[in-house]
Amino acid sequence: MTKPRIAVVSAGLGEPSSTKLLADRLRDATLKALADHGQHSEAVDVVLRPLAQDIASHMLTHNPSEALAAAIAEVVDAEAIIAVTPTFNMSYSGLFKSFFDVIEEGQLASIPTALGATGGSARHSMVIDTAMRPMFAYLKAQVVPTGVFAASEDWGSDSGLDRRIAREGRELADLMVALPRRREADPFDESGEAFVSFEQMLGHA
Repeated sequence: MTKPRIAVVSAGLGEPSSTKLLADRLRDATLKALADHGQHSEAVDVVLRPLAQDIASHMLTHNPSEALAAAIAEVVDAEAIIAVTPTFNMSYSGLFKSFFDVIEEGQLASIPTALGATGGSARHSMVIDTAMRPMFAYLKAQVVPTGVFAASEDWGSDSGLDRRIAREGRELADLMVALPRRREADPFDESGEAFVSFEQMLGHA
């Protein structure tokens, strides 16, 4: 049986990236919490920085590159998402928003999702509630209650960051177990129950 996959989307622009570091730690906390449930999952990294030009091109041409198409497939086919962005002007980054803009409407419906953000100062900490949650509510994702914001001063200090990461990881794992993603049947999948042939539509089958 195939293990459920978690898509870990990080939109950090630097190398190294605190955004990627937060995404990795949320991933590890979720995998640990799933293991505590007796379930095992695997995670796939979807790092947006190398895809920036592909995302911009796709928004103009509606023709995704192979790399971007593969990244989109990893996200829409996953059983859960961890999505982390750097903060700019009290909002998510343009790269982060643009990636989710090129995913077709409805493809993330009901998917368990954990949100995280990074920034230079704690004054940006409301970005998750004011910007990210509304966006994922529009996408109809199931977002866990806790969101983790990590300011520069949170790293390497007794800021409670570890506790917040562990709590969000447990919440995502609990949601994956209690309310796994519900997938709508694809009417164009010939092997699926929702497929109706042309002959059936005409009443000849």
